[in-house]
Formats: sequence, structure tokens, C-alpha cells
Amino acid sequence: MFELIANVLLLVFMVFSMFTHVLEAKIPKTYMRNPSNLMPDVWPKVIISLLCICLVINIFKIIKKNKGNPEFTLKAFCKNSVGFFKSKMLIGMILVTIATLIIETVGFVVTAIFVLFSYGFLLGEKKLVRLAIASVLIALFLHIVFSGLLDVTLPRGTVPFLRNFALFLENLI
Repeated sequence: MFELIANVLLLVFMVFSMFTHVLEAKIPKTYMRNPSNLMPDVWPKVIISLLCICLVINIFKIIKKNKGNPEFTLKAFCKNSVGFFKSKMLIGMILVTIATLIIETVGFVVTAIFVLFSYGFLLGEKKLVRLAIASVLIALFLHIVFSGLLDVTLPRGTVPFLRNFALFLENLI
């Protein structure tokens, strides 16, 4: 039942995104002057449309597969969902949500260290010093790879000393 509810919610979100963000997006005048240009809204429309088709097909498959299953009821879902609120999966989802909220403020490096350390602790690592060192080294390695080698601009943060640290790392590369 959880899979069905997740698919329906994803379908609603995709349709909402299509109508509020993709169809309403303004096309720059530079594109309008050249009729041979592929408009910037074409690929989002195609991808969201394909995702919606796949979600509808998946919803029908889920319903067909579970037809007649006594565990496939809303009552059984509510009974089993209590365990979800006690699970590590929910805590992991909360950690990712927190990371998306803080990444612009504190920057990529601090957010990556937070996520790596938190997930390591969540998965059961007992040696906290080793976990902290590994988190810092992996976050710095990721920053060097993406910022230096792949030339991807990562969020530097708005906190002055953290922003200066991110700029220092970029200058080292």
C-alpha cells in the first residue's frame, strides 16, 4: 500500500510541477528570434510526461498485483506505518531534508561532513573519532573532485568564515 500511495503522490507532484513550473515558464526572447532553436521547455515537458505515463502504468500494476490481498488495505497500511516512524529510514529522510535546508547557508563542505557523519552514526559506527576524520576527508575529496576536476561550482555558504574556507579550498586547486 505504501508503494501505491508513494506513486500517487509522485504523480500528483509531477502534474503540479508541469502546470505550475514548466507550462508557465517564460521563454527568453533570444530563443523566440530563432525558430530553429529547441525551446528550453521541451525537455522538461517530455521528461515529466514520460514520468507521468510510467507512474500511471506502475499504479495499475500495483493494483493488479495486490488485488484480493488482505494486507493491501488502508487499515493494514496504517497499522504497519507505525513502524516506519520508528525506523532509520525516516531519520535518514529527515537528515537529507536538513541538509537541503542548510547547504546554502553553511556551504557544501560543512553539509557534506554533517551528512556523512550523521549517516555513519545512524548506520551504527561506534568509533566517532574515526567517523569524524573519514567524514572530513571524504567531504574534502568530494569538494576537490567536483570543484577542481569537474569545474562544478558548489555552494560556498553565506557564513563569512565558511565561505572564505570554501574559497581557500578552490584556490588550492
